[in-house]
Amino acid sequence: MSGPAGDRLRRAIGLWTDAVQRYALAVVLAALALSAMAAVFAVGTLVIDSDTREMIAADVDFRRNDAAFVRAFPRFENTILAVIEGPTPERAEDAAARLAARLEDEPALFRHVYRPGGEAFFRRNGLLFLDVDALSRMADRLAAAQPLLAALAADPSLRGFFDVLAAALSRGDPGDARAIVPILDAVTDVVDAANAGRPRNLSWQALLGGEPPDGSGTRRFVIAQPVLDYTSLEPAVAALDRLRGLAAELGIDAGNGLRLRLSGTAALDQEELESAKLGGRSAGLLSFALVSILLVMGLRSVVLVLATVATLVMGLIWTAAFAALAVGQLNLISVAFAVLFIGIGVDFGIHVSLRYREERAGHGERTAAIRRTVVAVAGALGLAASSAAAGFFSFLPTDYRGLAELGLIAGVGMAFALVANLTVLPALLALLPMAPPRRGAVAEPSRSIRLVQRHARAVLAVAAAFGIAGLAAVPLARFDFNTINLKDPDTESVATFLELADDPDVPVYTADILVADPDAADRLVGRLEALPEVGRLLTLASFVPADQDDKLQIIDDMAIFLDPVVAASATAAPVDAAARRAAHERLDGRLAAITAGVGPLPAAAGRLKAALDGLVGRGDGETALADLEGRLMAFLPTALDRLGAALGAGPVALADLPAGLRERWVSPDGRVRVEVHPNSGVTDTAALRRFAEAVLAVAPNATGTPVILSEAGAAVVTAFKQATAIAFVLIAIILIAVLRRVDHVVLVLAPLALAAVLTVATAVLFGLPFNFANVIVLPLLLGLGVSSGIHLVIRLREEGEGGRVLASSTPRAVLFSALTTAAAFGSLIASGHRGMVSMGQLLSISIGYTLVAMLVVLPALMTVMSGRRAPPP
Repeated sequence: MSGPAGDRLRRAIGLWTDAVQRYALAVVLAALALSAMAAVFAVGTLVIDSDTREMIAADVDFRRNDAAFVRAFPRFENTILAVIEGPTPERAEDAAARLAARLEDEPALFRHVYRPGGEAFFRRNGLLFLDVDALSRMADRLAAAQPLLAALAADPSLRGFFDVLAAALSRGDPGDARAIVPILDAVTDVVDAANAGRPRNLSWQALLGGEPPDGSGTRRFVIAQPVLDYTSLEPAVAALDRLRGLAAELGIDAGNGLRLRLSGTAALDQEELESAKLGGRSAGLLSFALVSILLVMGLRSVVLVLATVATLVMGLIWTAAFAALAVGQLNLISVAFAVLFIGIGVDFGIHVSLRYREERAGHGERTAAIRRTVVAVAGALGLAASSAAAGFFSFLPTDYRGLAELGLIAGVGMAFALVANLTVLPALLALLPMAPPRRGAVAEPSRSIRLVQRHARAVLAVAAAFGIAGLAAVPLARFDFNTINLKDPDTESVATFLELADDPDVPVYTADILVADPDAADRLVGRLEALPEVGRLLTLASFVPADQDDKLQIIDDMAIFLDPVVAASATAAPVDAAARRAAHERLDGRLAAITAGVGPLPAAAGRLKAALDGLVGRGDGETALADLEGRLMAFLPTALDRLGAALGAGPVALADLPAGLRERWVSPDGRVRVEVHPNSGVTDTAALRRFAEAVLAVAPNATGTPVILSEAGAAVVTAFKQATAIAFVLIAIILIAVLRRVDHVVLVLAPLALAAVLTVATAVLFGLPFNFANVIVLPLLLGLGVSSGIHLVIRLREEGEGGRVLASSTPRAVLFSALTTAAAFGSLIASGHRGMVSMGQLLSISIGYTLVAMLVVLPALMTVMSGRRAPPP
């Protein structure tokens, strides 16, 4: 600021600095006491709110719709999905049932537990949910297997089983051959598993019912809603640990041929929180270490480094205390305020310290040097702090609450950084002895700066060319709103989620719509069915089987030849070793007799014979046969029981559906849920957005993962555009108001605009999308980058001639400020958390371009705009 007002301000700053030096010890002690109290308050007050829903303002339409749905169906909120896989459907089903029962006994940790398909209703009426053709094929299989089942019902032992197989092989009927080949293959698989030391049981359910060949029929689910603690970074850890502990107690592990994996929103969020916690800690430590190293290199003085770091730490503590007082809690984005403060706050200290070093080199006396330093840099620091704060505050009016809170904390933090560097740092410099640097240590522009000056117009031409090319790429920038892409794909919850997302029968990306009653649901379904983006539609009525008359007729026909089998099923009578050995010898003879033939049956017989020979030929053959009996026959009684229950199916009406199922589709006040599935996989963001937009066009109150992700992404993009515009306008107003010269405002903003354009263009070139985490980069770039330009331009106004500016300590301060900021933000790349990594990547790119713009393009602009002749080489 020039003129009388500027003179008065500089005199006031000089008097302030004199007072700080006079009472330096008291100032430092007061700052330490304040920092200690602030630290205690921050540690005792500040908590973490890890609820990701709160990242967007609650009054946005999609948040209101989601809140209304959660109120109607609270048990869908924040669930754990336990995926249990076993070698057979029976093993998986049994494990899921036992786990669900144990979870229900833990109400302090699990509010609700649900096992899809676990109700007796589905065991009794399961056949009605097959389509007519599939049910007919199953009836044909069971009809062909009826003799086998009848014989086994009378003698459910290895002897009975092997004798039935031998008899079927003896008949030589082509129909029997087609029916027996799958049985021989299934038995061979069991024997091969035993030979390989990985015993498994024969699945009669798969054998008789025709389980899917891809193995998905051996997968079962348990859905549990945990009690969460949002005051910590581990809100679901107690429930997740207890679930895993119960599974271990129940033997649901690899040792028993079972596999448990956890996913669902609660597990996904918890693993991301753990990743963010570890990543933030490692990034913070790495950031502090790198910044300290660069300070040593840049300041070349232990005293200056210690004073700068101490001032930085105090400012950080004050900022944390403000966060505790103003917002009381940090979200997953605002928790990064510490890294941002370190990256920006250290810049102020660098400019003060290097200017002090320059003043000591030029004049020597400490007290006068400190006074001249503070008076010289206070204006630039104040303007830089105001501009950086404007960049942070630009998110306050937007709906992106996560960044708005970060902006508030970091913006106020700039004020603390300014106060600390104009008070605490001068006091520390007054107390700490430092020998004056060699006089004239900084004397002239560096060789690189002289080169830029000589070729200033060529530099500007190249910069303009890159800027124009970058502008062409800006429209190609994309925003990835799918938060699953910010999570580590190698974690259990994410890997499981991605696997399930590829299964069209698992509702991962579905939309939910709340309607007034069943009639309204039917009308809505009619409209949604016309959308090409929509696939399956489900309501409670969807669980009333279609074509019941035809299906019941098939079931009645099955009952005619299967009821006697089911009714005659008995417990296996004890069979001795001799009986098992004799049965094996009879079967072995029949297998040997037909293996010489050609075709599927001889091939299947040959495989089974070889497997059995290997089993009984090693060690104790009688023990092996006894164990095989258990493996082959264990699930037969269960299969016959399930079959008997299914043969008793009758007509099903809406009123017959079980209460547990109704509670997931009809709210207590009678409103109805409509679940909308996409017509194909929607794992890419474009398809996800098209699906969400199509559903919202018909049902504006729709919610669910695709809608929330799509609408949250739109809200964040809007917030990003608003914040960028607000930041640019505010910074421009601040610069115009303070600098009062259009050419100097252009000197500050033009290189900054170039850096912003090139940052976006580079992101496009290397396929780096913007996302919920790194969207802060451009508004932050405006606040960060303008600081370097301000220091150079204000030094220009002070010196009055571009060459002397570039020969001063200011370019070095700009360089090391940018390097320390890049080190602080670049450390995020090593965090391991994908969101932090993407933020670190784009911030590093933007700071790199800012450095080039300020130390190459801005000096060229200064040279051209000042009309100065290029210096001699």
